[in-house]
Amino acid sequence: MAAIRKNRIKLTVGDRVFNAVNLILMILILAIIIYPLWFVVIASFSDSASVLAGEVWLWPKGFHLDSYRRVFANSQIRTGYLNTIIYTILGTFVNLVGTVALAYPLSRRDFAGRNVIMLFLTITMFFNGGMIPTYLVYRQIGIVNTPWVMILTGAVSVYNTILVRTFFQSQPFELQEAAMIDGCSNMRLLLQIILPLSKPILAVMVIFYGVAHWNDYFNALIYLSDDALKPLALVLRDILITTTESAGGRDNAGAGASQAELARTAESMKYAVIIVSTVPMLCLYPFTQKYFSKGVMLGAIKG
Repeated sequence: MAAIRKNRIKLTVGDRVFNAVNLILMILILAIIIYPLWFVVIASFSDSASVLAGEVWLWPKGFHLDSYRRVFANSQIRTGYLNTIIYTILGTFVNLVGTVALAYPLSRRDFAGRNVIMLFLTITMFFNGGMIPTYLVYRQIGIVNTPWVMILTGAVSVYNTILVRTFFQSQPFELQEAAMIDGCSNMRLLLQIILPLSKPILAVMVIFYGVAHWNDYFNALIYLSDDALKPLALVLRDILITTTESAGGRDNAGAGASQAELARTAESMKYAVIIVSTVPMLCLYPFTQKYFSKGVMLGAIKG
C-alpha cells in the first residue's frame, strides 16, 4: 500500500483547476445534448396546450397518452412501421453480404489487381452519375415504386467497405495461410474463420446500415409513390404536413377554435412520432455497443 501511495501522481494546483474546468465543460456539453432529447420525451406525454404555451421545462405537465393513442390508431403509421422494419432487416442483410463479399477479396494479399479496383471504388466516393441518371437507371431495371428500391439502393458503401477491408487486413495473414494449407477453401475460410473473428466490425456495420435504412427518407420521397410502400419516416412527414396545413386552412377560414385544436393535435403528435420512430434504434445500440468502439478503432488504425 505504501508503494502504491508513493507512486501516485501528485496533482498541482494548475492540474486541479484544469480538471475542474474540464468537468464543468463536460457537464455543460452533456446538458446541451441531453436536454433536447429529454424535452421531446416529456413533451410527448404533456398536454399540448402547455407545450405550446412554453410551460413544459423539466417534467411533463398534464400527463396523458393521447398523442400515442392517435399515432398508433393511424393505419398509415402501422403500415409504415411494418415497411420500415422490412426494409431495415432485408436492406441491412443485403448491405452486410455485399460489403463483406467486396471487402474480403480486397483484403487478400494474393488477390491480383486489388489496388486498381480500390482506386475505382474510391473515385465513386467523390463523383456519381447524379439524381436524374440514377432515377432513369432504377426505372429501366424496374425497381422504382417497388420495395426493392429501398432494399437495394446503396447496397454497398465504399466507406464501410474500406473499414471492413482494413479490419480484415488486421487479422494475421499467417492464420489464413495455415487454413489454406490444411485444405480450407476460400468460402470456408471466410465463413468459419474470418467472420467469427470479425464480430466487432460486423456489429458496427449493422448499426451504420440499420440506422441509415431506418431513417431513409429521401429515397422513399423520390422513388415511391404508392402509399402502401412508404416507410415510417415518409408517413410521419405526410401526416404532420397534412395536419399543419389543415390547421392553417381552418384559421384562414375564420374557425379559430378548430384551428387551435388542430394545432395542439399536430404539436402533440409531432413529439410522439419522434419517440415512436427513434426508440427501436435506441434499443438496438445497447446490444452492439460493446463491439462498437473496438470495431471502429480496429478498422481505422491499421491501413
